[in-house]
Amino acid sequence: MNNNQITKLKIGDVTLPNNLILAPMAGVTDLPFRLLCKEQGAGLLCMEMISAKAILYKNKNTQSLLAIDEREKPVSLQLFGSDPDIMAQIAKEIEDRPYDILDINMGCPVPKIVNNGEGSALMKNPKLVGEIIEKVVKATKKPVTVKFRKGFDNDHINAVEIAKIAESSGAAAVAVHGRTREQYYSGKADWDIIRQVKEAVSIPVIGNGDLLTAEDVIAMKEQTNCDGFMIARGAQGNPWIFKQILHYFETGEHLAKPSLEEVADMILRHGKMMIDFKGEYTGVREMRKHAAWYTAGYHNSSKLRVKFNEVESYEDMQELLDHEIYNKNV
Repeated sequence: MNNNQITKLKIGDVTLPNNLILAPMAGVTDLPFRLLCKEQGAGLLCMEMISAKAILYKNKNTQSLLAIDEREKPVSLQLFGSDPDIMAQIAKEIEDRPYDILDINMGCPVPKIVNNGEGSALMKNPKLVGEIIEKVVKATKKPVTVKFRKGFDNDHINAVEIAKIAESSGAAAVAVHGRTREQYYSGKADWDIIRQVKEAVSIPVIGNGDLLTAEDVIAMKEQTNCDGFMIARGAQGNPWIFKQILHYFETGEHLAKPSLEEVADMILRHGKMMIDFKGEYTGVREMRKHAAWYTAGYHNSSKLRVKFNEVESYEDMQELLDHEIYNKNV
């Protein structure tokens, strides 16, 4: 099996065991989920994005977002903001936390972030992009990476320009999502823009968008020659994706889809970790969306999802899965 797709990847002075990367996803890549993906072989875990201003103003909700477990390493912490001085100040302030790479978010498409001039809105202001990256790079000894999109909209496709600015401002790597802000997550990702970025810079380029299988990784590598592969929605409800892809490259064979019992085991384990980390009320409620992802595509999964939205405790979760899955009712 041609294994040249899966390699170690060096970002600054950090060497990843492989180049399969869990994308930062707000409301998804919290500590429990990252640990599950790590167990399945992810080479780098990206945390949920954190507002530099929220850290500056000591917002209490950011503390749990900043939590890192030693078992996760290497891990990337993602900041967002549009003020170069605040971004740099916070990069310095949090430097002694146990993350390995600092990522700057220039890709988030959510209106409240964009209307604030943050996330993907920064792509409209290349001068400011350079200023932010330069100041953050000067403020921290950790490698700084930047994640951005193809462009803000189809009339402003400037990923190549942003990548060149990132490189000249001292970024150690870039991640490119092959969609515009206007597209959000819809339509097909344009991998050709990833190829263009790869040809334009000499720092590592990580491709992101529509990576759901080992074949997708092969196709993206062939089309773009990118250095790493960032997996987002493909990991939702499927932390096994990393193991599946690695197994395929090692053996040339596909791992069987997890059985419904294995899925139920993972939901319970994930649920327990969420409750331990966030408390029962929040942990159980946040597990509802994960359970919907975990069970999607299985027989009668819509019925199960409706019932899962009513669970209030770990015991409820266990009882429901016992009844619906372990006893073969689904």
